[in-house]
Amino acid sequence: MRARWCQIAIGLWIVAIGALAWMFIRGWTAPGTDQRTVVVLAASERDLILAEMRQLLKAIHGVIAGLADGEPDRSAMADAARAAGSAMAADVNPIIMAKLPLPFKQMGMSIHHDMDALADAVMQQETPPQLLKRVASMTARCTTCHDLYRLSGGE
Repeated sequence: MRARWCQIAIGLWIVAIGALAWMFIRGWTAPGTDQRTVVVLAASERDLILAEMRQLLKAIHGVIAGLADGEPDRSAMADAARAAGSAMAADVNPIIMAKLPLPFKQMGMSIHHDMDALADAVMQQETPPQLLKRVASMTARCTTCHDLYRLSGGE
């Protein structure tokens, strides 16, 4: 009898781990009415993600504005990029992360890592065309993500 209970317990553990893995990959999503996948979030979670996206946009703006200046302040440009780097994503709520589909998480984390690399490239004196190429690569992922996903906010 004890062996049977152990088998049942192991089976339940496997099912639970499988469900968590599925949720980690798929997130909390639903089909959208506009061909995008809806990521189902509470209003406060949606607000937090949108605030992070605005911070990323402000960082990109800081770098581009610096490049537009005849005498760019590379330190200010690097600070702008670094503000949206990996450190920004270090303390993300694990519940929110669980709700995001894996491709969304991958694109977001790649942007944060690339912001750190952009800050380093600015300080290593990469040329404006090289820096703009980096920014273009990042914004391409931003637009791809926005084309694929829409955040619900508990409405």
